[in-house]
Amino acid sequence: QVHLVESGGGSVQPGGSLKLSCAASGLTFTSYAMSWYRQAPGKERELVATIASVGGSTNYADSVKGRFAISRDVSKNTLYLQMNSLKPEDTAVYYCKANHRYLYTAYWGQGTQVTVSS
Repeated sequence: QVHLVESGGGSVQPGGSLKLSCAASGLTFTSYAMSWYRQAPGKERELVATIASVGGSTNYADSVKGRFAISRDVSKNTLYLQMNSLKPEDTAVYYCKANHRYLYTAYWGQGTQVTVSS
């Protein structure tokens, strides 16, 4: 059974940093492109960043470019999101998602809350 478990969320002041982790189990990690999404209260879930299953290419939403960095450690089956220069508008529940590189198969984590407030 596939499990994606996010951690690392919390409360931080504007300008601060957090690093989210997503531990994956029950799947072949290198067969999946991995993404971070977020959903703020009253808003649609939006894509934050994606990293390819192989090669390490990344893409970011314009709102986080230059501030967030997505990475993966295949030895630990773990996805990361380093978030710097956080703003109040980054407040949301952050979810990781795994998309198989060939199959129409996707899995979601349960989410972790990030709150940016003074």
